[in-house]
Parts: sequence; C-alpha cells; structure tokens
Amino acid sequence: MSQAVLGVIGGSGLYQMEELTNVEEIRIDTPFGEPSDAFITGEFEGVRLVFLPRHGRGHRLLPSEVNYRANIYGMKTLEVERIISVSAVGSMREEIVPGHIVIPDQFFDQTQGKRPSTFFGSGIVGHVQFADPICGDLAGVLFEAAQQVGATVHKGGTYICIEGPNFSTRAESRIYRSWGVDVIGMTNVPEARLAREAEICYGTVALATDYDCWHQGHDDVSVEAVIAIIEKNVATAREIIKSAARRLRTERGCSCGSALQHAIMTRPELIPEKTLRNLDLLIGKYLNE
Repeated sequence: MSQAVLGVIGGSGLYQMEELTNVEEIRIDTPFGEPSDAFITGEFEGVRLVFLPRHGRGHRLLPSEVNYRANIYGMKTLEVERIISVSAVGSMREEIVPGHIVIPDQFFDQTQGKRPSTFFGSGIVGHVQFADPICGDLAGVLFEAAQQVGATVHKGGTYICIEGPNFSTRAESRIYRSWGVDVIGMTNVPEARLAREAEICYGTVALATDYDCWHQGHDDVSVEAVIAIIEKNVATAREIIKSAARRLRTERGCSCGSALQHAIMTRPELIPEKTLRNLDLLIGKYLNE
C-alpha cells in the first residue's frame, strides 16, 4: 500500500510541528495560475503531510483573491487524497462559544460569483454530486481527533460562506441566523467544491472566534478578537491534525475518490486539446479507459 498523503489548508503556523520530518518546500505551476504559496511537505508517523497557507504566508490574500483552483490542483499534483481545512469562523449559535470547534457537514454559498468554482468549462461539461459536500468518513475522524485532544467540539452544522472581506451587517447576521446556519466564514466555498471535482476528501475544522454581530451580550466581531482566539487555538489545531493523521493511514473507503466517474457529459472527441491537457490530472483515467 502506498503512503497516505494528507493535505492541510490553513494558517502557516499549522506546520510548525516538531515531529515533522523530511520537511521540504515545493512550488508548483498549474494550468490555473499560481497557488497561494509554496507547499510545505513532511512526514509524520507514516503519513505524508502537505501544508498550504490559504492566504499566503503573512496573510496577503483576501478570501476573494485566493486562487482556489490552483491550490486544489496543486494538492492533487502532490497526490493528496484528503484535505483538512482549518478555518476561522463566526458562531451563529449561542452554544457554540468562541474558542469552541465545529466540524460542519454542510455549506451554504453566499459568495457573489467572483470566484471560479469549477475546473470544468472551456469545452468540457461536468456535474459532480455535492448533496453532502463534506466527506463523512473524514469528518468522523476529525470529530474523534478533536475529542481526543480535549477540545470542546460540535459535530455537524451548516457553514455559510460569504464573499467578504467585510464582516456582516447586523441585519445580515440576524437573517443568516434565521436560516438555521451554525457558523459563518469566507473561504470554504469554492474550496470544497473543487476538492470534490478533484476527487479529494474534504473536511473542515472550524475554529469559532466570535459571535459575528448578532449577540447583544458580546462585542461585535473584530480583527483583534479573531487573532486572539486563533492564536490560542493553533496549538489545538495542530494536535487535532496529528491525531487525525494517525487515524488516516489506511486507504479510503468513501466514494469521494470516484466523484467524476459519471460526471463528464461531453464526448471525449469534442473536448479541445488544451482543455484535455489541463485536466488530464483529474479526468485522464476516465477518458483513457
């Protein structure tokens, strides 16, 4: 059995793990442009870990400026089969207290169409199943890992993704709450969509940093408050990643790895050569059968 490869997308502090060996920095060119930064790879207890700072080191990219396609394509190039997204979110429920962790199982997309959200187009049409956008197997492992390291963790919930970079108005926050969402963030869409198209399992470790601006008994969300909570939770997130990695050394048993099997609608002979070259990494195994 080949070595399991686990991807982690989040802040640059996540890969500062003393136990990580054979650390290497890899830059990748993709047909979709440059990823957010170089990929950091290393080995941990028989698992190869691939880290990518979503906003670039030094937090240089707005949520709308992140090249999500290049990031996921780069992960695929490095043979990543599972991605753990570590993301700061606002809590939309009283019981999700700032400092708690949520493992969402659904997304609600409130981005504004500025972000390319598919690898398809340019002469090829494909539609992947996305009713359950999170890999249930990976989410289960992340929940158990969070429990094991002593985090206060909530299993399941809906992550609403807004465009940003501004935080919500008070009216927006109240409306989102009335929709029944659990946390609010700016980055996991289209990241999760693209991971599914790349046949990579995707799960989120959502770090609740604030109550957005709906809670009358708490201060409105601010950058200072978000950073303070994130700094406290980085160590916990690293421990969750290590615990999860130990549990993810086996082969996948979910259906994420065959998400494109029946998704492509365009006849192969009609797909432009350039598009075929660009997407060979993703679809070649199906077109060459």
